[in-house]
Amino acid sequence: MGVPVSQMWTVASYVLKERLSGRKRYPLVLMLEPLFRCNLACAGCGKIQHPVETLRRHLTPEQCFRAVDECGAPIVSIPGGEPLLHPQINEIVDGLVARKKYIYLCTNALKLEAALPSFTPSKYLSFSVHMDGPREEHDAAVCREGTYDIAASAIKAAIDAGFRVTTNTTIYDGVQPERIRDFFDDMMELGVEGMMISPGYRYEKAPDQDHFLARNETKTLFRQLLDNARKWRFNQSPLFLEFLKGNYQLECTPWGNPTYNLFGWQKPCYLMDEGYCETFAELMATTQWENYGCASGNPKCADCMVHSGYEPSAVDATFGSLNGFWNTVKLTLLGPPKRSTKPLAAPADRQAQELKLRRDIPSAKPSPTTRPDDIPLPLINDR
Repeated sequence: MGVPVSQMWTVASYVLKERLSGRKRYPLVLMLEPLFRCNLACAGCGKIQHPVETLRRHLTPEQCFRAVDECGAPIVSIPGGEPLLHPQINEIVDGLVARKKYIYLCTNALKLEAALPSFTPSKYLSFSVHMDGPREEHDAAVCREGTYDIAASAIKAAIDAGFRVTTNTTIYDGVQPERIRDFFDDMMELGVEGMMISPGYRYEKAPDQDHFLARNETKTLFRQLLDNARKWRFNQSPLFLEFLKGNYQLECTPWGNPTYNLFGWQKPCYLMDEGYCETFAELMATTQWENYGCASGNPKCADCMVHSGYEPSAVDATFGSLNGFWNTVKLTLLGPPKRSTKPLAAPADRQAQELKLRRDIPSAKPSPTTRPDDIPLPLINDR
């Protein structure tokens, strides 16, 4: 596994403490979005579709620290937008390291190499570089040529400077499995600590609505990607990877990865925008969690198998039951099964749900007023 022992111990201790206290719902990873502004306009992302006045804003370090302290999760993921565009991102990272939070700073790496002198290597800090496949596929996904080579160079520079580096890869419909498997080999050769992978979620504001995967399509594709695995390291729970292949049953834990951004605490999860709360306590107390996840029947959740909802479920299963713990131990020590044989079950109304979902989510188009190159540096720090 591509996860340091100290981090695994911290997470395990945290989960066991929460369970022993009788707390049924607790966060595992805080998704801290300090800004929405980005220097790319990826077809599968809708963050930069916000109005220009929103894209100019960012959270202050104090706002970030308050959210982290309020939430209490042991891991903080810092996505965006592009966090390295935040003028005080090094102050935010330093403050979280001082709190002994394990940080994944998500970046497209276009500015990473130049930014490295602003950071100090630490076991608590990992740069999570978005690498959406081999050179051609990655550059197509982010809608700009040359980004793969820039990111690969930045990864090497960060590793040489002593930083922890992981990759984050979103898989969409239409990829060639063998090319992605070769890409995994390439990332291992670069020397990354581990890889995070996830199927794309049908994000409502994304300009491209044609390449998201249905649930059984996800399982079939990830079997092609992960069966007969080579010597790859994944920065994820073994149970989550088996879940992606349809070999292990998990239900969504929508409260496991709460999101805090410019508007407050996002309801109900990172991938759905159904309002905001002023405090984390309000988010946990007022959200009708039973209405989310595949088992709820919510059509917006029908195809979702994304790490933000199911990685916390895998961690909870690992430390919450003898069966889950034993399966994790076996997968860690012996590796995953060479070939998936479990039948892919699907609800009888799967096709009807998918058609309804496609009708309910119109295709979003990029706004010419929110192109990344047109957005000046953030000027407004207040919420």
